[in-house]
Amino acid sequence: KEGFFDDPDDWTPSAARIMAQEMGLSRMTDDHWRVMNFLRDYYSQNGRAPLNKQLREGVGMRISEIEALFPGGIKYGARRLAGLPNPKSCM
Repeated sequence: KEGFFDDPDDWTPSAARIMAQEMGLSRMTDDHWRVMNFLRDYYSQNGRAPLNKQLREGVGMRISEIEALFPGGIKYGARRLAGLPNPKSCM
């Protein structure tokens, strides 16, 4: 209902591009992909999304920089575009 994938394996880069355009993000930069790839890799290895500190250290950016990259911030922007499940269902 909120546009999150139920199964991260259903995600594709093309789906991320389409979702980004729907969110008003017309161009995805290397920084966007670095964040999304880190989120996907971390989730794949740990079964959950990283804490903000882990995300910050993993991509080498400040949280405010990451938040500013994605409409909806980290939870409803980056995580959604990376194909991770809804944060509400990951408790």
